[in-house]
Amino acid sequence: MSGLVGQVLLVAVLAVPAVGAVVVAALRHDRAARLVGTVAAGLTLLAALPLVAGGDDGGTGADPSPAVRPWHQVDLPWVPGLDLRLHLGVDGISWPLVVLTALLTLLCCGYTLWRVPSGGSGRALVALLLVVEVGILGTFLALDLVLFFVFFEVVLLPMYAIIAGWGGPDRHRAARKFALYTLFGSVLLLVGVLVVVTAAGTADIVALTGGTGLSRGPQLAAFTLLALAFAVKSPLWPLHSWLPDAHTQAPTVGSVILAGVLLKMGTYGLIRVAVGVAPEGAEWAAPVLGVLAVAAILVGSLVCLAQTELKRLIAYSSVGHMGFVLLGVATLTGTGLRAALIGNIAHGIITGLLFFLAGAIKDRAHTGDLADLSGLRETAPRLAGLLGFAAVASLGLPGLAGFWGEAFAVIAAVRVGGPLWLTLAVLAALGGALTAAYLLRLLRQVTHGRASSAVAQLGPGVARAELLTWAPLVLLTLAVGLAPILVLGVAQAPVDALLSGRP
Repeated sequence: MSGLVGQVLLVAVLAVPAVGAVVVAALRHDRAARLVGTVAAGLTLLAALPLVAGGDDGGTGADPSPAVRPWHQVDLPWVPGLDLRLHLGVDGISWPLVVLTALLTLLCCGYTLWRVPSGGSGRALVALLLVVEVGILGTFLALDLVLFFVFFEVVLLPMYAIIAGWGGPDRHRAARKFALYTLFGSVLLLVGVLVVVTAAGTADIVALTGGTGLSRGPQLAAFTLLALAFAVKSPLWPLHSWLPDAHTQAPTVGSVILAGVLLKMGTYGLIRVAVGVAPEGAEWAAPVLGVLAVAAILVGSLVCLAQTELKRLIAYSSVGHMGFVLLGVATLTGTGLRAALIGNIAHGIITGLLFFLAGAIKDRAHTGDLADLSGLRETAPRLAGLLGFAAVASLGLPGLAGFWGEAFAVIAAVRVGGPLWLTLAVLAALGGALTAAYLLRLLRQVTHGRASSAVAQLGPGVARAELLTWAPLVLLTLAVGLAPILVLGVAQAPVDALLSGRP
């Protein structure tokens, strides 16, 4: 692919959903607007997929250069007086997340053609989903710290509106909690960005990677601020308490976007910005990050064992899964970072599917209480089968996508060596066993036993629109599980380049 074509596609990935959101908001006919929004999301995915081709290394990870070199980039003046640039780029770290974001947004917009949550206009919901997509994609593509911050913040208001406008009975409290936590993280992120830009004299992420221009003191301060900001967004224990409320109250499509890609903004920022820009700070904080990661794994799993509400259990499971991602990052090794990247993708695919299924069950049974959902396989065997597939994928069954990230995060900790990391690896493995325990408990309570009164009224069928929405996630769970090279192959060279600046 030529450089010009890559640049056009890079701009199109952001421009198409942005224009789509404006057009959808301007249309008066609700269903036509939802259809236009779905088409815009589809075109965004079509623009994102070819970005893996061409570029400096052909997207193969074959470039041995230690320099951080995006496959495709756009670098234009933005605010010349402040030396800020509209610098966008994509490589093997960001591209899988870009594709995942585009795919989940397309599935969510398509889902609204069949089912619109009560409480508001479907047209407005789709427009907001497209705005959220612009913010998330921009975060993954930004190679300027100030631009990164701007896109990071774009997501806040539309996601708040989605939760508050189409959520459950307690949606306003959950939306406010989400906004307060996110604003707290935004302040920390802004201060961290200012520390880096002031000390280094540039906001260019490519130029800053490896700690260029930053002495040890600013790196320690910047990493602390940035890591805390990204921990709120991920969210990582103990800054996670907004997550269960937001997930439980959000509409199905809101939960899918929240779990599938919005949380990845935090872990991506931790890898690309915090570790990349402040490697000495990352080295200094690595043991603390490892301890917090294992605490998240164990606490998340134990809380899940006590949960009695379906969506809340799935929400808390994200805390544990993000703990495995953080453990991989904390090792500061190639194996650990690649485990974190594939763990991000696997979590987005599998948990997105779980929230689609949980929403379908709640819409049919009109309850999310596990005690009221027994016997699902008796009345809705297809739905029960899909839930079983997603649950065993989430617990890390070999051959499915959830296995690689968690297994190799533990292996990376073992390879670091030393009493601390070996202890963390053992405790993380124990957390993996607890993950299996709470997900098998979920299946036993929901799918087995005599059908409850709420489940007895469910029909056995699954709508064709639902199957079309869920099928890509099922296939990707299998594909990434059987061929992890789909993610790891493109990530190898950029991860090695990122770690080349480690002290």
